[in-house]
Amino acid sequence: MAQHFAPWRLSVAPMMDWTDSNCRQFHRRLSRHALLYTEMVTSAALVRGGARHLLEFDPVEQPVALQLGGSDPVELAQAARMGAEEGYGEINLNVGCPSDRVQSGSFGAVLMKSPGLVGECLAAMKAAQGAEVTLKCRIGVDDQDPEEALPAVLEAAQNAGITRVSVHARKAWLQGLSPKENRDIPPLDYALVERMLTEFPALTICLNGGIATLDEAEALLARGFAGVMLGRAAYHQPTAVLAAADRRIFGSSAPDADPVQVAYEMLPVIEAHLQRGGRLIGITRHLLGLFAGQTGARAWRRALSEMPNGTLADLEELLDGVQQRSAA
Repeated sequence: MAQHFAPWRLSVAPMMDWTDSNCRQFHRRLSRHALLYTEMVTSAALVRGGARHLLEFDPVEQPVALQLGGSDPVELAQAARMGAEEGYGEINLNVGCPSDRVQSGSFGAVLMKSPGLVGECLAAMKAAQGAEVTLKCRIGVDDQDPEEALPAVLEAAQNAGITRVSVHARKAWLQGLSPKENRDIPPLDYALVERMLTEFPALTICLNGGIATLDEAEALLARGFAGVMLGRAAYHQPTAVLAAADRRIFGSSAPDADPVQVAYEMLPVIEAHLQRGGRLIGITRHLLGLFAGQTGARAWRRALSEMPNGTLADLEELLDGVQQRSAA
C-alpha cells in the first residue's frame, strides 16, 4: 500500500527565469507528489502593475505554491489574496533572493535584517486570505551572525502564525557577490538549521541549499528535516531527481516516470505554446537535461539546441528516434 507524505517532503525551489508554468508542467509529469513553486512574483507587479497574468498556471501543476517578493504588508496582503483567488494553496514570502534588483526594492534577502517587518508581512498575508502562508529565508546576510539572525526571523514567523519555513542554509552577501555566486560561495551550515528543529519544535522546517541527489535528500530527511528543497539539481538533472522521487521519497508503489514517455506527454503542452506564438525553445530549454547521465544525453541536448525555431514535427521525429534506439 502506498504511503502518503506531505508534498513539501520534496519540493522544487522557485527559480527566476526557470520555473515557469511550462517547466512546472514538465516536472509534474516526472513526479506526481513533489511540491512545485512558481518563479518569484513581486507584489508591486500584481497590485500596482496589473500583471495578474503572472499568476496563471495549469491545474495539472498542483500542488503548486506561489512565491511573492515584497516588503509592504498591505501590498503583500493584496497580492496574497489575488494568489488565493487564482487557486494557489500556498503563498510563500521570499526572504532569500540577493539580487541587486531585489535589494533596490528593499525585499528578498535584505529582509533578514528586519525580522519585525518580516513578521508584519507574514501576518498581513495570512489575515488577508485562506491559503497557507510560508516563508523561505537565508540564515543571515553580510556580517550578521547566523546564530542570531536565523532564530530572530523564525521567531517572527512563528509569532505571525506561520507553521512552515524553508531555510536556504547559506548566508547571502548583498555586496561583492553576484546572485549566482551567492548560491555557491557562502558555506553551507546544515548544522545550524538542524539546531532550529529543537529550538522551534512547532515549526515545520524544510532544508534548501546544495542538495543534489535523492540519496542526499533521503539522508537529510532521516536527520529530522520535514522536507528538502532542490533547485538547480532538479532543473539540470530532472529525471535523476524527480522520476524516482514518488517511490523513494513519498513511498508510492507506482512505477518511476519514463523520460521518453514524459517527453511525449509534453507534446500537447508544446503544441499549445506554439499556437500562442511561442518558440519551441521556450519549452524545450526545460527538457535539455531530461536524459542527463544517460547514453545519448549529449546528442539530445545538441538536437534540441539546434531547433530553437523548430516545429512540433521536428520534435516528434527526434523523440521517435530516441524511442527506437531505447527499444533496440
